Amino acid sequence: MAQKLDYLKETPSQTAGPYVHIGLVPRQAGFEIYDNNFGNVIPGKGERIRIRGRVIDGTGAPLNDVLVETWQADASGSFTNPEFRGWARAGSDFETGEWVIETVRPGAAPNRDGATLAPQILFWIVARGINIGLNTRMYFPEDAAANAADPVFRKVPPHRRETLLAQPGDRVDGVQEYRFDIHLQGARETVFFDV
Repeated sequence: MAQKLDYLKETPSQTAGPYVHIGLVPRQAGFEIYDNNFGNVIPGKGERIRIRGRVIDGTGAPLNDVLVETWQADASGSFTNPEFRGWARAGSDFETGEWVIETVRPGAAPNRDGATLAPQILFWIVARGINIGLNTRMYFPEDAAANAADPVFRKVPPHRRETLLAQPGDRVDGVQEYRFDIHLQGARETVFFDV
């Protein structure tokens, strides 16, 4: 008969949580410590979209202590519009592990080398067990031709590209919803980029 091993819990030096919520999304953790909280809603002109997702570990369980940050172009494809913040931060729900970002659908943006990037949203993820933040991108399946021409998307092996595509959902209160679950390991592991 195999002996059951008891493992010690991670110490603060080994994990990002629960400090992720307290320090970076304190309002969600129940702390009103900043006058200005960075939030999960990016105001701006253009088609409103809502992205829902979870970060899922190698066992298939959603993590409930995740910080997700996004960066994107505005609806016209500009990263430098002074009237558009382009950046959002969301913590996962403590019960379900779901995070939500509400923004505008980004436009195609020029790359540094003059090529055109497909409409996309860049993600940075921090959670327990992740010592260095993970970077990935979310593309829109409706933009198949633009995705095929995107210089970064083209470098991803064809059988892995699906991990970068959002799943369209319903329109809720006039806002198009998308699902983008990020898998840390396993057969459906999301493509991560060394930035």
